[in-house]
Amino acid sequence: MTTTRAALCLCFAFLFYVSEGARVTLTNKCPYTVWPGTLTGDQKPQLESTGFELGTGASKSLNLPSPWSGRFWGRTGCSNSNGKFSCATADCGSGQMPCNGKGAVPPASLAEITVASNGGQDFYDISNVDGFNVPMSLTPQGGSGTCKTSICRANINAACPEKLQMKGSDGKVIACKSACLAFGGDQYCCTGPYQNNCPPSTYSQFFKQQCPDAYSYAKDDKNTFSCSKSPNYVITFCP
Repeated sequence: MTTTRAALCLCFAFLFYVSEGARVTLTNKCPYTVWPGTLTGDQKPQLESTGFELGTGASKSLNLPSPWSGRFWGRTGCSNSNGKFSCATADCGSGQMPCNGKGAVPPASLAEITVASNGGQDFYDISNVDGFNVPMSLTPQGGSGTCKTSICRANINAACPEKLQMKGSDGKVIACKSACLAFGGDQYCCTGPYQNNCPPSTYSQFFKQQCPDAYSYAKDDKNTFSCSKSPNYVITFCP
């Protein structure tokens, strides 16, 4: 009986180990509040929190299962009016602070992570493919391999071309649209005849100049980074 009980304990411990993926800590260094949103991909169960408030200097940690793939972003200018929660940028449209399985409405800066199973090779990036609203960085902690920080430190809003500007009620630029969002079309969205051969446009080159270590358009694959053996991650707003 004792041997059986010990074997069961080891079995449960092993199951817990392989199901445990990574811990991601979100930290806000912006001089303003952000409301992070989270979205799990592939129609898998959402994380324990899908949206919350993060004041200046505050941090919050979430557990990611293994395997897992999804994204994080920061909403800005959020308020609750007559029981409906909404944000000026990157709103997820849930009407509540939690996003409840809904993604960010572009333009939005994104942190994307794919956690491998059994300590395999994770992939991650900071992406401006859906435009930009907040500077962000994504840094693995621990792990093995290159494990480079993906970062977009620049305030792209301040340099955003006029045709890509998204302005708030006060007339100030609060986000910068991607060319795909602003103009549509196969050439800018890398669809149709451009699906397999999509060179960077003048506008995606602008994003690349601002943030060389972030995705600038849909086919900018060289800015996907990797790290193995179960690293944890830190996402920083305004690094």
